[in-house]
Amino acid sequence: MVTIRVNEISDFICEHIEQYKREVNIVNIGTVLQVGDDIARIHGLDEVMTSELVEFEEGTIVIALNLESNSIDIVLMGDDLMIQEARSIKVIGRIAQITMSDAYLGRVINALANPIDGKGEISASESRLIESPYPSIISRHSVYEPLQARLILLLIRGSL
Repeated sequence: MVTIRVNEISDFICEHIEQYKREVNIVNIGTVLQVGDDIARIHGLDEVMTSELVEFEEGTIVIALNLESNSIDIVLMGDDLMIQEARSIKVIGRIAQITMSDAYLGRVINALANPIDGKGEISASESRLIESPYPSIISRHSVYEPLQARLILLLIRGSL
């Protein structure tokens, strides 16, 4: 007959308790209600922000745009045939941004700035939010001398 020693069991339990690492991972998950014309309506995702990236189970990344009280409209960046009703979707936690580099010149990329021309990956160290103000093209002085267009127009009409 096998004897059970209380000391061995308590040592075993204490050892496992000491090795236990509790990690809490809170994931904001929603469900696809409707799909069509590269737009999907999602129920759930209570903590999502406008222009935030969200991801489907298989890895397709999309952008949340229209936030309503009970649903969210997202823009699909690829084939909407793979996305079906009742699929799960989760928040990534990043606002949509695009990387910037001179390496993009002459390359063909998709809507998420991934290269699709078969020439390899594009290395870029700087990124910018998609919804950010454009840099100014040129700096110029404000107008400080008024243009007197009416006077010129009257002089031209008067000479005819």
